Amino acid sequence: MNARRRTVLAAGAAGAAALATGCGSSDGDGGEDASPKPSGPGDATGGAELARTGDIPVGGGTVFKERKIVVTQPTEGEFKAFSAVCTHASCLVSTVSDGTINCPCHGSRFSITDAAVEAGPAPRPLPAEEISVSGGTIRLG
Repeated sequence: MNARRRTVLAAGAAGAAALATGCGSSDGDGGEDASPKPSGPGDATGGAELARTGDIPVGGGTVFKERKIVVTQPTEGEFKAFSAVCTHASCLVSTVSDGTINCPCHGSRFSITDAAVEAGPAPRPLPAEEISVSGGTIRLG
């Protein structure tokens, strides 16, 4: 392989790595990112604990970056969970505000109620994720 071709390939690989890193690195503003709490070994309810119900604001939500899940509470006591991976370019959504789940990469916005696309370029809604809510705890599965 000649030197010019190696330079072009190396530059392309570096650019791709920078682009991939940039897609999911935006932080939320004001605590939208919360760390999941591990479940205990004797949990009878199944999945790992994500949060307490009081941690999810009514009319808003919280992005769990490590789990790639966003949990919303469209109305009091109603909890929904969706993939946090945008259906446009696979960036992670970063915030939940004004009734939408927001992707920082290209401006896609999704409804907190059903993850329907409210502003593109995302081509389809965020996929639903399964959660259970019991005793003030939200768990995966």
